[in-house]
Parts: sequence; structure tokens; C-alpha cells
Amino acid sequence: MSVVAIYPGTFDPITNGHADLIERGARMFERLIVSVAANPNKQPLFSLE
Repeated sequence: MSVVAIYPGTFDPITNGHADLIERGARMFERLIVSVAANPNKQPLFSLE
């Protein structure tokens, strides 16, 4: 059985802190899913497209 982690966020903009957590998560878990989501309560800098 594989261990899967999910890291959801808007990542708008992506920061060094986000990148650090992604790198560490990739080392800790067999599979890491990074899910980019929209937040209607935030004014985005970038579109999801």
C-alpha cells in the first residue's frame, strides 16, 4: 500500500515556503499530489489558466 499526501492551495503567487513544503513532502511520502484551487474570497494575481 502506498502512502499518498495531498497539498491543496491557491499558490497565488507560489512562494519559497510553498516550494519547500512540496520538496519536503515529496521526500516524506511515496506520492504527493499538489492541487491548485481557486478561492473566490481572494483577488488572484494569476488566472488558473
